Amino acid sequence: MSSKILSRLAAAWLAAIAIGGTGPASAAEPLHVGATYITSGLDPAKGSNGWALVSHGVGENLFTVDKDGRLVPALAEKAERTGDLTWTVTLKPDRSFSDGSPVTAAALAAGFDHTFATNKAALATGGRLTFEAADDLTLKITTEKPVAFLQALFAEWPLIAYTLADDGSAVFTGPYRIADFKADTALALEPNAHFAGAQTRSPVEFRRFGDAQSMTLALESGELDLAFGLPSEVVGRLKANPDLTIKSFPVGYQYLAFLNTTRPALADVKVRQALDLAFDRRELAAAINGGEPATGAYAAYFPFAGKEPRPTDIAKAEALLDEAGWTKDAAGIRRKDGAPLRLLAITYPQRPDLVTMLPVVKSQFAKIGIALDTQVIENIQEAASTGNFDIALWAQHTAPNGDPAFFLNSMLRTGAALNYAKYASPEFDAILDRFASEGDADRRAAIALDAQAKLFVDAPASFLVSPVWYVGLSKRLQNYEPWGSDYYVLRADIGEAR
Repeated sequence: MSSKILSRLAAAWLAAIAIGGTGPASAAEPLHVGATYITSGLDPAKGSNGWALVSHGVGENLFTVDKDGRLVPALAEKAERTGDLTWTVTLKPDRSFSDGSPVTAAALAAGFDHTFATNKAALATGGRLTFEAADDLTLKITTEKPVAFLQALFAEWPLIAYTLADDGSAVFTGPYRIADFKADTALALEPNAHFAGAQTRSPVEFRRFGDAQSMTLALESGELDLAFGLPSEVVGRLKANPDLTIKSFPVGYQYLAFLNTTRPALADVKVRQALDLAFDRRELAAAINGGEPATGAYAAYFPFAGKEPRPTDIAKAEALLDEAGWTKDAAGIRRKDGAPLRLLAITYPQRPDLVTMLPVVKSQFAKIGIALDTQVIENIQEAASTGNFDIALWAQHTAPNGDPAFFLNSMLRTGAALNYAKYASPEFDAILDRFASEGDADRRAAIALDAQAKLFVDAPASFLVSPVWYVGLSKRLQNYEPWGSDYYVLRADIGEAR
């Protein structure tokens, strides 16, 4: 081979490195991925960015849940209790951040310190944690509250692992690194050169769609290799397309309704109980063409899930409203002191099933004389935080780390940062306190069942449907297997360069 050709090859290789590529992989045709969500920013400590960045394949946790639902090590090797509030985490050797620097206890401590100072959801299980590097691979951790399973805590979605660069930006460890980011629009990803198998991984163009129907059209036109979260009503049509593969899979998510306990009408537990009984869960599941009526706060395959579908009882719902003083007028409208019972329900377009459910709920409530105004809101977390709603239809993975405690602590405990129902119950909190000292899985399941029984009585939330989701795939990704809900959409095992 001539020196001129060698020189050109060397120049091409150096150019690939200069733009952050990995040689062969960066030259591959990108995978085109679509979804109705994208990270809202690159600070992993803000909002739900940590979850999104792991979902996008950019970040990892110390521990994670595998495709069989088991809690397994990720960046960490093991965690050992050393005292009532102290633990030691041993890191796996020879791991690097995407900038090539080694993953060390001190580097991770800097990232976790930022998260615990910024993200209130991180405090749900163990309170504020403090970190000390004993050596490069040993991280000493002190919790504010007792924690039975530190491994499960570090698989919670706020606790993505990262370090901080000199300019304050976050540096991650996942199979992909961010090449470009357009807020609320698109994310360009390239293989992380310091993650095993980078040379076999294709770049990814991750595109956010404002609604699932437009994403469906992009899949049909050949613009996407992976469309995540297809609306159920298009599945039959798409399955007839020989160029596409459509796969369904059960998810640990629950579709639920937060009932705002601080609103005048819903401050009355009888009204909340009536709403809970008015939801026809079978009709809601049929409306979205997939899933089963919820049995409680968890998908039915978890050992801490309820065993029976939540009931619908219109006669009992009407009797409760009568007892609460909301009686029907001649037109069948519920009134109290002359004012109609009119509620506001909100949801968000990133979960198209919830938008489909909204008019069905309106019709169900009309049967018991309740008028329902509805709004679809882009930034649901911001809207829910203001408290300017009566009902919020919500999609939530309630056991993302394989354990029941995090959802209950982070979204229903008195004063919790994500307690959109503004539910406050010392009796419920006392049930949750039992998680802190109980390490036996069967007894933790019993605590979760006790907690759900209390929720069924107080009704700050109504659990509606355990859904099934759909993904659409081009021939290039026809062997892709969805698992882990939307927590692990882009993984190290997809995106091989062709």
